[in-house]
Amino acid sequence: MTNLPAFLGVEASLTGRRWIGPGAAEDRLSEAMAQDTALPAALCRTLVRRGVTADQATDFLAPTLRALLPDPRSLRDMDVAAARFLSAVKTGQRIAVFADYDVDGGASAALLLVWLRQMGHRATLYIPDRIDEGYGPNDDAMAALARDHDLIVCVDCGTLSHGPIAAAKGADVIVLDHHLGSDTLPPAVAVVNPNRQDEDGALGHLCAASVVFLMLVEVNRLMKADNARGPDLMAMLDLVALATVADVAPLTGVNRALVRQGLTVMARRERIGITALSDVAGLDQAPTSHHLGFLLGPRVNAGGRIGAADLGARLLATDNPHEAQALAERLDLLNTERREIEARVREAAMEQATARGLDGPLVWAAGEGWHPGVVGIVAARLKEATNRPAIVIGLDGAVGKGSGRSVSGIDLGAVIQRVTAEGLLTKGGGHKMAAGLTVDRAGLDAAMDRIAVLLDRQGAGAMGPADLRLDGLLMPGAATVELIRQIEQAGPFGAGAPAPRFGFPDAQILFAKAVGTGHLKITFGDGMGARIDAIAFGAMDGPLGAAVMNHNGARFHLAGKLEINVWQGRASPQLRLEDAAPAAI
Repeated sequence: MTNLPAFLGVEASLTGRRWIGPGAAEDRLSEAMAQDTALPAALCRTLVRRGVTADQATDFLAPTLRALLPDPRSLRDMDVAAARFLSAVKTGQRIAVFADYDVDGGASAALLLVWLRQMGHRATLYIPDRIDEGYGPNDDAMAALARDHDLIVCVDCGTLSHGPIAAAKGADVIVLDHHLGSDTLPPAVAVVNPNRQDEDGALGHLCAASVVFLMLVEVNRLMKADNARGPDLMAMLDLVALATVADVAPLTGVNRALVRQGLTVMARRERIGITALSDVAGLDQAPTSHHLGFLLGPRVNAGGRIGAADLGARLLATDNPHEAQALAERLDLLNTERREIEARVREAAMEQATARGLDGPLVWAAGEGWHPGVVGIVAARLKEATNRPAIVIGLDGAVGKGSGRSVSGIDLGAVIQRVTAEGLLTKGGGHKMAAGLTVDRAGLDAAMDRIAVLLDRQGAGAMGPADLRLDGLLMPGAATVELIRQIEQAGPFGAGAPAPRFGFPDAQILFAKAVGTGHLKITFGDGMGARIDAIAFGAMDGPLGAAVMNHNGARFHLAGKLEINVWQGRASPQLRLEDAAPAAI
């Protein structure tokens, strides 16, 4: 619990959270930065919260890859991987790409497929079926690929695949991954992974697509040294941006620059697969990181979750407009089906977890026939609702396959890896914030108990409802489109770099209506003529929606993040409402 006084006096909001605002030191730094730089006060508060000083503000607001991109050769095995890959291209060897079935895996595969196609080289794409094969390389698939290919590149997987990589007899294997490694490496020609045990972790925040991008940077450098020219890598940053956001990688350092540049590339609508998907998803404005995470990412993921595993990668890599349209429409339909399945599993999982107790270091649920394609999403929902690490498992016969999501400061991947090494899980791995696992039904309770003990040692059991951190106060009249665009210069916002959250004090509710499936739409004002619209997703499922809908003239302090809403070509400010508290009478 912080020593700062509750912001606006809110000790317990409608969602049970204590509001925390900037301290006196942050206020002083923000005011000084505003005076020194002439930047808006709201933007200065955002920069100070990011640890940016006044003399760093200009560079921070215009991040460049030239300044932030690391030397690819700083990663172990990168020189070997790039040289082997380029050798296969030069000599016309047969290349296969083995990818994970999520957005990061699909984008990683697409990067390689597009690069190779532009070099006049075709490669085989292989993505395992989530249900039949599970995550990562398996013996049969790798052996089959090795019979017909000279080089297999495993992307977003492979670091823990010792047996399957050994089964790829007659072919060389390169691993480009970011998942936590073990003490030993698989028998590959190269394993490039910033989360290898013998790496320093400085680049551990990269997703797999960024690792692939760095290898292609090194390959292009080798070609340039040989007086040859490689494909335009800057034009491929839309794929890196999509993967970075969808994989919930922190948007700090080079990740921020990659996503910033990638969004600019995506706005040009040159990649027909992403353009087709944007159109079926109803995206009618320049994309933001929010659109990548909540509009495009889930649709790319839908194929791997409940459809054909390779649909997303094929969409991202295709150069055929007709194929792009057909794939986008199919993924959109699958995403709708995925939401329906998810809703049923989420309701059952929350009921079970609540009965088990939500105040321990681990929240978990397991159910017969729960679709393995949605357990990760449901785990994320449980985590968000409880501020606890959460695991959700689908049981099928004697085996359970599950997925976990963690909260800031708790390393779930390391715990899963340890429990797997101890033999309580038959398979498991991941990274700090997310992990996958396979467990025998008979050992389910023992495995969850052990995971809970290890998470408790990290402090997961002592967590209460997450405080809601606010960056300052605003009045409705000050929340203009111009201000929001200025604040967006400090973005993109997402994991590790949340968008600034502002409090609107003593707001008058002018209009309130339930919309969609449990959402709340309101208009509020300051009582002096200024007003602004707000949307609260899922609010009708909790106390926030009911209290605001039945306000009876009562005023509220409101908290949320500003965004620009575009409707029929007109841009207007909108608050993404996250919380509220009754204003003192």
